[in-house]
Amino acid sequence: MAGLLLNQKVFVSLVLLVGLFLRCNGGVTSSYRRKLAGTVDMPLDADVFRVPPGYNAPQQVHITQGDLTGSAVIVSWVTPDEPGSSKVHYGKDENKLDHTAKGILTKYSYYNYTSGYIHHCLLKDLEYDTLYYYEVGKKESARQFWFKTPPKVGPDVPYTFGLIGDLGQTFDSNITLSHFESNPTAGALLFVGDLSYADNYPFHDNVRWDTWGRFTERTAAYKPFIWTTGNHEIDFAPELGEKEPFKPFTHRYPTPYLDSGSTAPFWYSIKRASAHIIVLASYSAYGKYTPQYNWLLEELPKVNRSETPWLIVLLHSPWYNSYNYHYMEGETMRVQFEYLMVQYKVDVVFAGHVHAYERTHRISNIAYNITNGQCSPVPDKNAPVYITIGDGGNIEGLASNMTEPQPSYSAFREASFGHAIFDIKNRTHAYYTWHRNQDGNAVSADTMWFTNRYYYPTNDST
Repeated sequence: MAGLLLNQKVFVSLVLLVGLFLRCNGGVTSSYRRKLAGTVDMPLDADVFRVPPGYNAPQQVHITQGDLTGSAVIVSWVTPDEPGSSKVHYGKDENKLDHTAKGILTKYSYYNYTSGYIHHCLLKDLEYDTLYYYEVGKKESARQFWFKTPPKVGPDVPYTFGLIGDLGQTFDSNITLSHFESNPTAGALLFVGDLSYADNYPFHDNVRWDTWGRFTERTAAYKPFIWTTGNHEIDFAPELGEKEPFKPFTHRYPTPYLDSGSTAPFWYSIKRASAHIIVLASYSAYGKYTPQYNWLLEELPKVNRSETPWLIVLLHSPWYNSYNYHYMEGETMRVQFEYLMVQYKVDVVFAGHVHAYERTHRISNIAYNITNGQCSPVPDKNAPVYITIGDGGNIEGLASNMTEPQPSYSAFREASFGHAIFDIKNRTHAYYTWHRNQDGNAVSADTMWFTNRYYYPTNDST
C-alpha cells in the first residue's frame, strides 16, 4: 500500500513538472547584451531642438491622417510669438502651391507655462498615392515641406508602416528616430504612446513638449504619425491645479476620431492601403458600457476584410508581458477585450509602456472563468501576435529585468532600444522586422513572416 501511494505521488509530481515545463518552455531570450549605460536627455541647446530662423517662424510641424480612408491630412504647427496665419498653401508642384486651406488656432496654459499659438489645418479631398508640397507661415518666415498620400484602400495594396513607442528625447531617442528615417519605404509611423515625457520634469515642464515637437519635426512633418495615448500623456496633476487629463496632448496632437464614430480623440480607427487600424486607449475608461467599450463593439463588425484584410490594433499597456516592469498592468483590458481580438481575427496587437522588446506566439487566454482553472495562455491560430515595442529610448531607461523562466507564450524578447517595420506585401503576407539601435540601420534582430488571419490563417514563420 505504501509503495502504491509512493508511486502515485511520483506520478503526480511528474505531471506537475511536465505541466510546468509546457507552461514555461518559452521561446528565445536574446543573447545580445546592450552595454549598460543610463539614458541621458539631449541638452536644450542640441541641434535637434533648434528653433527655425525668422520671426515667428512655424515650428513643431507634424502631420497625421485626417479622415477615415487617407484622402485627408491634418497639418499642425506652432508659432511662438503671435498668431500669424493658420492657412496652408499646398499643391503637387513645389513651385505652384495652388490650393489653400484655412485652419483653426488654439493655445493653453499649464501651471506656470503658456503655449505658443497652435495651428491645425485639414487638407481634404486629396488624390491618393500622390506627392504634395505644402507651406506654412508668412513671407520670409514661411517653411515648405511635403508628404505622400497613401494608395487608395484595397485588399492587395502593398504598404509599409514604421513602429515606435515610448520615444522621449534622449541621445538614444535620436538614434531610434535616425534609424527609422533611414528606411525610406515606411509611408507612415504607428506610434504606440508616450511622446515627450514632459511629465517627468519638475512641474510637468511643458517646454519639453516644445522641444519634442521640434525634435520629431524632421520626420513628423513628412510622414503621418498615427497617435496612441500613453500614461505620460495624461498630465493629470491636481497638486498643480491641473485637473484636466491629456490637456497638452489634445491641444497639440489631433486625431480623426469623429470619422470613425468615436466620441473622444483617444480611441478611433483609420483605413490605410490594405490595413484597418484600431487605436485603443489604455488610460481612458474601457469597462462595460463605457464609450470606448461601446465604440469597439460597434467598430469591429464594420471591418471589411475583403477591403482591408489586415486588422491591426494599437494600445499602450501590453496585455502579454514577461518583464518585471508594468507586469499585468494591462490585464483588466485584456480580460475585457481579448475575446474580441480572437473573434474578429486581429492579425497583430502593438503596445508600448515596457521599455524593451518582446514578440509572442499566437495565443489566447479567454477560456479562464475563475472557477475552471484554465488560466494559462494556449496556442490559438485565430489570435493575434502581441508585440511590445516600448523601446524608443526615453529617459527612464531600459526594462532589463525579465521573468524567469521565459513563459511559453513569449517567442522572442530583448532588452534593447529600437524600432520596427511592418511591410504588407498583399492580402495574405506581411514581413515584419525589428531593428535594435546598436546594429547597422538595415540589420534585423528579429523577423517574422505574417500570414493573414482572415485569408491565410496558417502558421507564421520566423
